[in-house]
Amino acid sequence: MPFTIPAIDDIAQPVLAARLQHLLDNKTKPVGSLGQIERLAQRIGLILGSEAPVLTDPQLVVFAGDHGLAARGVSAYPSDVTWQMVENFLAGGAAVSVLARQHGIGLTVVDCGVRHDFAPRAGLRVCKIAPGTADALDGPAMTPAQCEAALTNGAALVSELPGNALLLGEMGIGNTSAASLLMSRLTGLDITDCTGAGTGLDAQAVQRKIGILRQVLARHPDACAPLEALAAFGGFEIATMTGAVLQAAAERRVIVVDGFIATSAVLVASHLQPAVLQRCVFAHRSGERGHALMLAHLKAEPLLDLGLRLGEGSGAALAWPLLMSACALLREMASFESAGVSRQDEAQAAVP
Repeated sequence: MPFTIPAIDDIAQPVLAARLQHLLDNKTKPVGSLGQIERLAQRIGLILGSEAPVLTDPQLVVFAGDHGLAARGVSAYPSDVTWQMVENFLAGGAAVSVLARQHGIGLTVVDCGVRHDFAPRAGLRVCKIAPGTADALDGPAMTPAQCEAALTNGAALVSELPGNALLLGEMGIGNTSAASLLMSRLTGLDITDCTGAGTGLDAQAVQRKIGILRQVLARHPDACAPLEALAAFGGFEIATMTGAVLQAAAERRVIVVDGFIATSAVLVASHLQPAVLQRCVFAHRSGERGHALMLAHLKAEPLLDLGLRLGEGSGAALAWPLLMSACALLREMASFESAGVSRQDEAQAAVP
Protein backbone atom coordinates (compact mmCIF):
# COMPACT_ATOMS: atom_id res chain seq x y z
CA MET A 1 0.00 0.00 0.00
CA PRO A 2 1.50 3.39 -0.98
CA PHE A 3 2.39 5.67 1.90
CA THR A 4 0.14 8.72 2.06
CA ILE A 5 1.98 11.83 3.18
CA PRO A 6 -0.26 13.41 5.82
CA ALA A 7 -1.47 16.99 5.48
CA ILE A 8 0.53 19.25 7.78
CA ASP A 9 -0.86 22.74 8.11
CA ASP A 10 0.96 25.96 8.79
CA ILE A 11 0.46 26.63 12.50
CA ALA A 12 1.47 30.29 12.43
CA GLN A 13 -1.12 31.94 14.67
CA PRO A 14 -0.49 35.70 14.81
CA VAL A 15 -3.05 36.35 17.57
CA LEU A 16 -1.76 33.56 19.80
CA ALA A 17 1.86 34.46 19.04
CA ALA A 18 1.22 38.07 20.07
CA ARG A 19 -0.55 36.93 23.23
CA LEU A 20 2.32 34.59 24.16
CA GLN A 21 4.85 37.35 23.56
CA HIS A 22 2.81 39.74 25.71
CA LEU A 23 2.69 37.18 28.52
CA LEU A 24 6.44 36.62 28.33
CA ASP A 25 7.24 40.33 28.18
CA ASN A 26 5.11 40.99 31.26
CA LYS A 27 6.70 38.39 33.51
CA THR A 28 8.70 39.75 36.47
CA LYS A 29 11.99 40.06 34.59
CA PRO A 30 13.65 42.39 32.11
CA VAL A 31 12.16 41.90 28.64
CA GLY A 32 13.90 39.08 26.79
CA SER A 33 16.15 38.21 29.72
CA LEU A 34 15.36 34.49 29.55
CA GLY A 35 16.71 34.47 26.01
CA GLN A 36 16.25 31.26 24.08
CA ILE A 37 13.99 29.82 26.79
CA GLU A 38 11.40 32.49 25.93
CA ARG A 39 11.54 31.55 22.27
CA LEU A 40 11.19 27.91 23.27
CA ALA A 41 8.14 28.66 25.42
CA GLN A 42 6.49 30.51 22.55
CA ARG A 43 7.24 27.69 20.11
CA ILE A 44 5.72 25.06 22.40
CA GLY A 45 2.71 27.30 23.00
CA LEU A 46 2.15 27.63 19.26
CA ILE A 47 2.58 23.89 18.62
CA LEU A 48 0.09 22.97 21.34
CA GLY A 49 -2.17 25.97 20.63
CA SER A 50 -2.13 27.13 24.24
CA GLU A 51 -1.16 30.12 26.37
CA ALA A 52 -0.45 27.68 29.21
CA PRO A 53 1.07 24.63 27.51
CA VAL A 54 1.50 21.37 29.43
CA LEU A 55 3.74 18.59 28.11
CA THR A 56 2.29 15.16 28.89
CA ASP A 57 3.56 11.58 28.62
CA PRO A 58 6.74 12.30 26.62
CA GLN A 59 7.79 9.38 24.43
CA LEU A 60 11.38 8.74 23.35
CA VAL A 61 11.57 6.28 20.47
CA VAL A 62 14.88 4.71 19.45
CA PHE A 63 14.67 3.54 15.82
CA ALA A 64 17.21 0.78 15.08
CA GLY A 65 18.41 -0.71 11.81
CA ASP A 66 21.44 -2.12 10.05
CA HIS A 67 23.07 -0.88 6.84
CA GLY A 68 24.53 -2.95 4.02
CA LEU A 69 27.06 -0.20 3.36
CA ALA A 70 28.64 -0.89 6.77
CA ALA A 71 30.43 -3.86 5.19
CA ARG A 72 32.52 -1.32 3.25
CA GLY A 73 34.22 -0.21 6.48
CA VAL A 74 32.51 3.16 6.87
CA SER A 75 32.24 2.70 10.65
CA ALA A 76 34.75 2.04 13.40
CA TYR A 77 32.41 -0.62 14.84
CA PRO A 78 31.06 -3.88 13.39
CA SER A 79 27.36 -4.22 12.56
CA ASP A 80 26.80 -6.58 15.49
CA VAL A 81 27.00 -3.55 17.76
CA THR A 82 23.55 -2.49 16.51
CA TRP A 83 21.73 -5.49 18.00
CA GLN A 84 23.98 -5.55 21.05
CA MET A 85 23.08 -1.93 21.81
CA VAL A 86 19.38 -2.67 21.31
CA GLU A 87 19.73 -5.31 24.03
CA ASN A 88 21.50 -2.71 26.18
CA PHE A 89 18.65 -0.23 25.67
CA LEU A 90 16.10 -2.85 26.67
CA ALA A 91 18.13 -3.88 29.71
CA GLY A 92 18.20 -0.25 30.86
CA GLY A 93 21.98 0.15 30.69
CA ALA A 94 22.48 2.62 27.83
CA ALA A 95 22.90 6.36 28.27
CA VAL A 96 19.47 7.07 26.83
CA SER A 97 17.94 4.43 29.13
CA VAL A 98 19.40 6.18 32.17
CA LEU A 99 18.28 9.62 31.01
CA ALA A 100 14.76 8.50 30.08
CA ARG A 101 14.42 6.87 33.48
CA GLN A 102 15.76 9.96 35.26
CA HIS A 103 13.33 12.33 33.54
CA GLY A 104 10.24 10.10 33.46
CA ILE A 105 10.24 9.73 29.68
CA GLY A 106 8.64 6.66 28.09
CA LEU A 107 11.19 4.65 26.10
CA THR A 108 10.37 2.44 23.13
CA VAL A 109 12.95 0.64 21.00
CA VAL A 110 11.90 -0.20 17.45
CA ASP A 111 13.53 -2.93 15.37
CA CYS A 112 13.13 -1.33 11.96
CA GLY A 113 15.56 -3.68 10.25
CA VAL A 114 18.23 -5.04 12.57
CA ARG A 115 20.22 -8.09 11.48
CA HIS A 116 19.13 -10.06 14.54
CA ASP A 117 15.95 -11.60 15.94
CA PHE A 118 14.96 -10.29 19.37
CA ALA A 119 12.93 -12.11 21.99
CA PRO A 120 9.64 -10.29 22.65
CA ARG A 121 9.61 -8.07 25.73
CA ALA A 122 8.24 -4.85 27.14
CA GLY A 123 9.54 -1.73 25.45
CA LEU A 124 10.37 -3.44 22.14
CA ARG A 125 8.42 -2.98 18.93
CA VAL A 126 9.32 -5.17 15.96
CA CYS A 127 8.68 -3.42 12.64
CA LYS A 128 11.42 -5.23 10.73
CA ILE A 129 11.38 -4.70 6.99
CA ALA A 130 14.43 -6.89 6.35
CA PRO A 131 17.64 -7.82 8.22
CA GLY A 132 19.45 -4.65 7.20
CA THR A 133 19.36 -2.59 4.02
CA ALA A 134 21.19 -3.55 0.85
CA ASP A 135 24.62 -2.13 0.07
CA ALA A 136 23.92 1.29 -1.47
CA LEU A 137 27.06 1.00 -3.58
CA ASP A 138 25.60 -2.05 -5.33
CA GLY A 139 22.10 -0.64 -5.80
CA PRO A 140 19.35 1.12 -3.84
CA ALA A 141 19.52 0.51 -0.10
CA MET A 142 15.75 -0.05 -0.12
CA THR A 143 13.20 -0.83 -2.76
CA PRO A 144 10.42 1.76 -3.09
CA ALA A 145 8.04 -0.73 -1.46
CA GLN A 146 10.39 -1.23 1.50
CA CYS A 147 10.79 2.52 1.93
CA GLU A 148 7.02 3.04 1.91
CA ALA A 149 6.53 0.19 4.38
CA ALA A 150 9.04 1.77 6.76
CA LEU A 151 7.33 5.17 6.49
CA THR A 152 3.97 3.52 7.18
CA ASN A 153 5.38 1.69 10.20
CA GLY A 154 6.68 4.93 11.68
CA ALA A 155 3.38 6.73 11.24
CA ALA A 156 1.41 3.83 12.71
CA LEU A 157 3.72 3.60 15.71
CA VAL A 158 3.29 7.26 16.63
CA SER A 159 -0.47 7.11 16.23
CA GLU A 160 -0.52 4.49 19.01
CA LEU A 161 1.73 6.35 21.45
CA PRO A 162 0.30 8.48 24.27
CA GLY A 163 1.33 12.03 25.08
CA ASN A 164 1.98 15.18 23.10
CA ALA A 165 5.77 15.04 22.72
CA LEU A 166 7.95 12.73 20.62
CA LEU A 167 11.69 12.57 21.27
CA LEU A 168 13.73 11.05 18.44
CA GLY A 169 16.54 8.55 18.91
CA GLU A 170 18.29 6.01 16.69
CA MET A 171 20.83 3.22 16.56
CA GLY A 172 22.46 1.71 13.51
CA ILE A 173 26.08 1.08 12.65
CA GLY A 174 26.67 2.90 9.36
CA ASN A 175 23.82 5.36 9.75
CA THR A 176 26.00 8.48 9.78
CA SER A 177 26.90 7.49 6.21
CA ALA A 178 23.23 7.31 5.20
CA ALA A 179 22.59 10.67 6.89
CA SER A 180 25.58 12.24 5.12
CA LEU A 181 24.37 10.96 1.76
CA LEU A 182 20.86 12.31 2.34
CA MET A 183 22.25 15.64 3.48
CA SER A 184 24.51 16.01 0.45
CA ARG A 185 21.81 15.08 -2.05
CA LEU A 186 18.99 17.15 -0.50
CA THR A 187 21.03 20.26 0.38
CA GLY A 188 23.44 20.28 -2.55
CA LEU A 189 26.46 20.45 -0.24
CA ASP A 190 29.58 18.52 -1.14
CA ILE A 191 29.87 15.15 0.59
CA THR A 192 33.12 16.25 2.23
CA ASP A 193 31.23 18.92 4.19
CA CYS A 194 28.61 16.36 5.23
CA THR A 195 30.85 13.56 6.46
CA GLY A 196 32.50 13.12 9.85
CA ALA A 197 34.03 10.53 12.14
CA GLY A 198 30.78 8.84 13.09
CA THR A 199 31.54 6.34 15.83
CA GLY A 200 35.20 7.39 15.98
CA LEU A 201 37.06 6.98 12.69
CA ASP A 202 40.53 8.51 12.46
CA ALA A 203 41.36 11.15 9.84
CA GLN A 204 42.58 8.63 7.26
CA ALA A 205 39.49 6.46 7.69
CA VAL A 206 37.23 9.52 7.33
CA GLN A 207 38.85 10.29 3.98
CA ARG A 208 38.27 6.71 2.89
CA LYS A 209 34.64 6.98 4.02
CA ILE A 210 34.21 10.19 1.99
CA GLY A 211 35.55 8.39 -1.09
CA ILE A 212 33.07 5.55 -0.67
CA LEU A 213 30.15 7.94 -0.15
CA ARG A 214 31.15 9.91 -3.24
CA GLN A 215 30.93 6.66 -5.22
CA VAL A 216 27.49 5.96 -3.76
CA LEU A 217 26.24 9.38 -4.82
CA ALA A 218 27.58 8.78 -8.34
CA ARG A 219 25.87 5.37 -8.35
CA HIS A 220 22.47 7.04 -7.83
CA PRO A 221 22.56 10.30 -9.84
CA ASP A 222 18.80 10.43 -10.41
CA ALA A 223 17.74 9.85 -6.78
CA CYS A 224 16.99 13.52 -6.16
CA ALA A 225 13.40 13.63 -4.88
CA PRO A 226 13.16 13.14 -1.08
CA LEU A 227 11.72 9.63 -1.07
CA GLU A 228 13.90 8.53 -3.98
CA ALA A 229 16.99 9.66 -2.08
CA LEU A 230 15.72 7.97 1.08
CA ALA A 231 15.25 4.66 -0.75
CA ALA A 232 18.61 4.91 -2.49
CA PHE A 233 20.68 5.68 0.60
CA GLY A 234 18.74 4.20 3.53
CA GLY A 235 18.24 3.27 6.13
CA PHE A 236 15.23 1.46 7.51
CA GLU A 237 15.51 3.33 10.81
CA ILE A 238 15.76 6.74 9.10
CA ALA A 239 12.75 5.95 6.89
CA THR A 240 10.70 4.73 9.85
CA MET A 241 11.70 7.84 11.80
CA THR A 242 10.67 10.02 8.85
CA GLY A 243 7.20 8.47 8.89
CA ALA A 244 7.04 9.03 12.64
CA VAL A 245 8.01 12.69 12.25
CA LEU A 246 5.33 13.26 9.63
CA GLN A 247 2.66 11.64 11.81
CA ALA A 248 3.76 13.50 14.95
CA ALA A 249 3.67 16.77 13.03
CA ALA A 250 0.19 16.02 11.69
CA GLU A 251 -0.96 15.39 15.28
CA ARG A 252 0.73 18.62 16.47
CA ARG A 253 3.01 16.87 18.91
CA VAL A 254 6.18 18.62 20.00
CA ILE A 255 9.02 16.86 18.15
CA VAL A 256 12.34 16.93 20.01
CA VAL A 257 15.10 16.28 17.49
CA ASP A 258 18.32 14.66 18.68
CA GLY A 259 21.53 14.74 16.62
CA PHE A 260 22.80 14.24 13.09
CA ILE A 261 20.84 11.14 12.08
CA ALA A 262 17.57 12.27 13.64
CA THR A 263 17.99 15.63 11.91
CA SER A 264 18.46 13.85 8.58
CA ALA A 265 15.03 12.25 9.02
CA VAL A 266 13.56 15.69 9.74
CA LEU A 267 15.37 16.98 6.65
CA VAL A 268 13.61 14.40 4.48
CA ALA A 269 10.25 15.04 6.17
CA SER A 270 10.60 18.81 5.76
CA HIS A 271 11.30 18.43 2.05
CA LEU A 272 7.98 16.58 1.84
CA GLN A 273 6.06 18.92 4.17
CA PRO A 274 7.88 22.15 5.13
CA ALA A 275 5.51 22.89 8.03
CA VAL A 276 7.06 19.92 9.87
CA LEU A 277 9.76 22.32 11.04
CA GLN A 278 7.25 24.43 12.98
CA ARG A 279 6.68 21.46 15.29
CA CYS A 280 10.38 20.75 15.91
CA VAL A 281 12.60 21.65 18.84
CA PHE A 282 16.24 20.93 18.02
CA ALA A 283 17.89 19.59 21.16
CA HIS A 284 21.53 20.21 20.38
CA ARG A 285 24.29 20.80 17.88
CA SER A 286 26.28 17.59 17.81
CA GLY A 287 30.00 17.10 17.41
CA GLU A 288 29.44 15.22 14.15
CA ARG A 289 30.79 17.14 11.20
CA GLY A 290 27.93 18.26 9.00
CA HIS A 291 25.35 18.67 11.73
CA ALA A 292 25.94 22.41 12.12
CA LEU A 293 25.53 22.86 8.36
CA MET A 294 22.37 20.74 8.33
CA LEU A 295 20.89 22.80 11.15
CA ALA A 296 21.80 25.99 9.28
CA HIS A 297 20.06 24.65 6.16
CA LEU A 298 16.92 24.07 8.25
CA LYS A 299 17.30 27.49 9.96
CA ALA A 300 17.21 25.60 13.25
CA GLU A 301 18.28 27.01 16.61
CA PRO A 302 19.62 24.18 18.78
CA LEU A 303 19.20 24.41 22.54
CA LEU A 304 22.53 22.88 23.56
CA ASP A 305 26.06 22.63 22.21
CA LEU A 306 27.89 20.07 24.34
CA GLY A 307 29.98 18.24 21.76
CA LEU A 308 27.67 15.22 21.94
CA ARG A 309 27.91 12.58 19.22
CA LEU A 310 26.41 9.51 20.87
CA GLY A 311 23.00 9.44 19.21
CA GLU A 312 20.38 7.18 20.81
CA GLY A 313 18.25 10.23 21.62
CA SER A 314 20.64 11.15 24.42
CA GLY A 315 20.74 14.84 23.46
CA ALA A 316 16.94 14.99 23.22
CA ALA A 317 16.63 13.50 26.72
CA LEU A 318 19.22 15.91 28.12
CA ALA A 319 17.34 18.87 26.63
CA TRP A 320 13.93 17.71 27.88
CA PRO A 321 14.09 19.57 31.24
CA LEU A 322 14.53 22.83 29.33
CA LEU A 323 11.19 22.26 27.59
CA MET A 324 9.53 21.50 30.90
CA SER A 325 11.04 24.64 32.43
CA ALA A 326 9.96 26.82 29.51
CA CYS A 327 6.35 25.67 29.91
CA ALA A 328 6.43 26.06 33.70
CA LEU A 329 7.77 29.61 33.44
CA LEU A 330 5.08 30.55 30.95
CA ARG A 331 2.32 29.06 33.13
CA GLU A 332 3.49 29.93 36.63
CA MET A 333 5.80 32.94 36.65
CA ALA A 334 4.12 36.05 38.02
CA SER A 335 3.40 39.14 35.96
CA PHE A 336 4.42 42.61 37.15
CA GLU A 337 0.77 43.34 37.89
CA SER A 338 0.02 40.17 39.86
CA ALA A 339 3.23 40.43 41.91
CA GLY A 340 2.95 44.17 42.54
CA VAL A 341 6.43 44.74 41.09
CA SER A 342 7.25 47.97 39.32
CA ARG A 343 8.20 47.70 35.68
CA GLN A 344 11.36 49.21 34.26
CA ASP A 345 9.38 51.77 32.24
CA GLU A 346 7.41 52.74 35.35
CA ALA A 347 10.61 53.22 37.32
CA GLN A 348 12.08 55.40 34.60
CA ALA A 349 8.88 57.46 34.40
CA ALA A 350 9.10 58.11 38.16
CA VAL A 351 12.57 59.69 37.89
CA PRO A 352 12.17 63.50 38.06
